[in-house]
Amino acid sequence: MLTKEYLEELYAKYNKAELISPDPLQFVANYKNDGDREIAALIAASFAYGNVKQIIKTVGKILENLGESPRKTLLAADKNSLNKIFYGFKYRFTTQEELVNFLCAISQIIKNYGSLENLFYSFYVKDKDFVASQRAFAAQIRSYGKVDTLIPNPAKNSALKRLNLFLRWAARSDEVDPGFWHKIPQSALIVPLDVHMHRVARMLGLTKRNQADMETAVEISQNFAEFCPQDPIKYDFCLTRFGIRDDMSEDDIKR
Repeated sequence: MLTKEYLEELYAKYNKAELISPDPLQFVANYKNDGDREIAALIAASFAYGNVKQIIKTVGKILENLGESPRKTLLAADKNSLNKIFYGFKYRFTTQEELVNFLCAISQIIKNYGSLENLFYSFYVKDKDFVASQRAFAAQIRSYGKVDTLIPNPAKNSALKRLNLFLRWAARSDEVDPGFWHKIPQSALIVPLDVHMHRVARMLGLTKRNQADMETAVEISQNFAEFCPQDPIKYDFCLTRFGIRDDMSEDDIKR
């Protein structure tokens, strides 16, 4: 039977800054300003699909091209200049067009709302429905141009894993998560559901569902809340390190 003591033991042992790498989250620590950190984090999380070594290489190159302050660079840039900067870009299914559309969307949102946080909060404060807020946030980014490989269509009941990953980084603050947003409560967060977390969650009895969709992500998050209602997804990082890092095996967490 899964217990809070067991989860806390895993958290204490594996929720460590030195275990972050390899993870695109590692790039966020390069920025001190919250405005730069939210942009770097959204880029890093949105490209978190595929081989982790290629993810790190790709995110590193994008951020390098955006300079010391991604926020300042994007506010000063237009579509033409970004197309020049990222001419010939390709990462798996993501094209130069999608990357530039994505960066232009971020730029326009910041110009209109002041920050990505302000946009998300404008949806959240309205009805306190976190799933609806995510979907509205995703739809807003998608409204500026095709970005399908980076921000999936929220109407298709996707678990929005990469967006939830970004939101975990943004709203949580501990040794791993940088916590550069200050308006969204940790208690509202939903687990970033990927194949690793889905497999582990089924192993630990947090869900019996076979579909890795939003319904499953919400169910797992609600079950985590039984152990830590104020911060239900605090265990996400320590559980998903298994199966990602070569020196950690999911066999070690079987009970």
